Amino acid sequence: MKANVIVFSTPTCSWCRKVKDYLKQKGQNFKDIDVSKDLAAQRDMIRKTGQQGVPQLWINNVPVVGFDRDKIDRLLALNKDK
Repeated sequence: MKANVIVFSTPTCSWCRKVKDYLKQKGQNFKDIDVSKDLAAQRDMIRKTGQQGVPQLWINNVPVVGFDRDKIDRLLALNKDK
């Protein structure tokens, strides 16, 4: 089963673009939320992780702060189709 991935980003964040490009290369669908425009999502993101910085990903509701390739790969590998 494919992972449920949400990316919290801003339009000016270069690391946000990199993480979204990486997910696309992996063939992973994701929902992108611009926290510079969606303040409710921004509050949820900060409440869950205690971090304001982006990018943040939630992979099956497990937070990943920053472009942590190893953690992203590990979490996505848990959800590969068998």
